[in-house]
Amino acid sequence: MFDVGGPLDTETIMDREIDEQLKASFRARGASISDDEYDSVAAWAVEVFAPRTYDAIIWKISGNDRILGDSVFDELYATVPARNDARGRIELRPGIAELLEKLSGEGLLLGLAANQPQQSLETLDSAGILKYFQYQEVSGSIGLAKPDPRLLLRSCEGLGVESEEAIMVGDRIDNDIVPSKILGMTAIRFVSGRHSRQQPRSWREVPHADVHSIEELDDAIHRFVKKPSGSGK
Repeated sequence: MFDVGGPLDTETIMDREIDEQLKASFRARGASISDDEYDSVAAWAVEVFAPRTYDAIIWKISGNDRILGDSVFDELYATVPARNDARGRIELRPGIAELLEKLSGEGLLLGLAANQPQQSLETLDSAGILKYFQYQEVSGSIGLAKPDPRLLLRSCEGLGVESEEAIMVGDRIDNDIVPSKILGMTAIRFVSGRHSRQQPRSWREVPHADVHSIEELDDAIHRFVKKPSGSGK
């Protein structure tokens, strides 16, 4: 099972554009924040495992000024279509389409397990990779969101497998690794993007494998397909 942001969509441009949008919004409203100060707040949001990273950044910078925070929040989400258009709607990770085709051709059942709006399915389809997934639902289409383990269980049900048989590939310890390990899944973290700085808070949150490239992901998936998660790394 695959998360979208991180493993499939690098979101590199999106994260950068959102950071610039937030800084510009605060500064336009008279809030003085330097690039270094902003970076510190962004790092804090990742470190504390904020479920919605950008909401946490806005809250931290706004302090007690709810009007300021709401104004910046509204502008951030009003500019989503423009940012999506600017980045071509998806920043497909180089090599991921080929890997998905390979895995599907080998008979592995592939499913989505992602916090994404329902429209993201159209984006994946237009990018030519939705066809590789037997289970094609996301949080926006089923009304569940990670870290709620029920989203992962729904993916398992859609694929007709038990959770202990599943491999979860995601980029966040809090949203992907923790709930998948609770359910007995094999948890692979694709170390990428903003959440690459997340650190486990105990051994229970340590992924079965960290990967940094498509080649490493390919190797890890095949290693765990042959070696059940209960047998260790």
